[in-house]
Amino acid sequence: MSTVKSALAQKSGPLIHVRSGDMIVEALHRMRDNRVRSVLVIDDDVLVGIVTQGDCAIKVLLPGLDAKQTPVSEVMTGKPVTVKPDDPLEGCMAMMARRGFRHLPVLDAGKVVGVISIGDVVKNIIRDLEHNVDDLMGYIMKDSPGG
Repeated sequence: MSTVKSALAQKSGPLIHVRSGDMIVEALHRMRDNRVRSVLVIDDDVLVGIVTQGDCAIKVLLPGLDAKQTPVSEVMTGKPVTVKPDDPLEGCMAMMARRGFRHLPVLDAGKVVGVISIGDVVKNIIRDLEHNVDDLMGYIMKDSPGG
């Protein structure tokens, strides 16, 4: 069974984040420049929220607000649900599906160490299933007549 830690190990690059006082346009630039769909909101090394492209579209664009004048704090989801490195990915996937999350910040002893997406979770679960199939095929071929 894979853990959050194994999913994080497959990722590369820096942790993408903004401060709660930054303007939404800065969050959008970070998302675009890093090809991600969300950024963590971290103030003084403390996770205070998460903001997604959907948040920006629904809470800024649709109401006609100015992304250059709207602070992240007005749009972000505060106190986001988090996971730990040792949490199983199957549990993360179930929670993401049940609660409609696409991203989960990862905390280790209260410190932000990364973020996993539903795509990261699915890729790792598929990788595990492929290994299981390979193991079973090896077992079947070894113990079959002529194997």
